[in-house]
Amino acid sequence: MKKSEEILEKIRELEQQAEQARKEELSDAIAKIRQIMSDNGITIADLDGRRSGRKSGSNGSGKKRPPKFRDPATGNTWAGVGRAPKWIVEAEAAGKSRDDFRI
Repeated sequence: MKKSEEILEKIRELEQQAEQARKEELSDAIAKIRQIMSDNGITIADLDGRRSGRKSGSNGSGKKRPPKFRDPATGNTWAGVGRAPKWIVEAEAAGKSRDDFRI
C-alpha cells in the first residue's frame, strides 16, 4: 500500500472516530439539559419565552391572531407576524408570492 493511501485510510478512521465522539458528546449534553430542566421544572415553552401567567400575543389581549396564509399541501397556517415559516420561505425561494397562500 502506498503511503498516501495509508494516510487517507487513517483520515477516514479518524473522521469516523470524530463522528462517534461527537454523537456521544451530544447525547451527554442532551441528558444534562434534560436533567437540569427536570430539576428546575423548566419546559420547552419556558425556553421559548412563553411563561405561564403571561398572556400570549404582543397586544396583551391573550387572543391568538387569525391566520392570513395557508400551505395547501399541509394545511399549516401563519398569521403573517414574526418569522416566516419554512414552507413559505421555501415557496418564495421557488418564485411564488405570499399572495399565492393568502386566505
